[in-house]
Parts: sequence; C-alpha cells; structure tokens
Amino acid sequence: MAFKITDACIACGACAGQCPVEAITEGDGIYVIDPETCAECGACAEQCPVEAIVEE
Repeated sequence: MAFKITDACIACGACAGQCPVEAITEGDGIYVIDPETCAECGACAEQCPVEAIVEE
C-alpha cells in the first residue's frame, strides 16, 4: 500500500531526500508521492516532522 502526503504537509522537503526511488516531488504548496513509483518503504513517513505522511 503506497503512502500519501496529507494537507498537514508544511512543505519542508525532509521526505523527498529520504525516498530511495524518488517518488516524492514538490506539488502546489505541499509535496506529493507518485503511488506508482512508491516502494512502500516508509522512509518518508519516518522523516516527516509533522506526521503528514500516511499509508493510503
């Protein structure tokens, strides 16, 4: 199950640098995860300072 970034995202970018498959990109005000690319490893969720990344 892929992860997704909720509206709680503060656009700090901490998650993007942790993604081993580069599935996270900067969107319109928040970062977004491409569910087709997501490896479901959870590294991004562990780095999020506001817990804005959840399993979809």
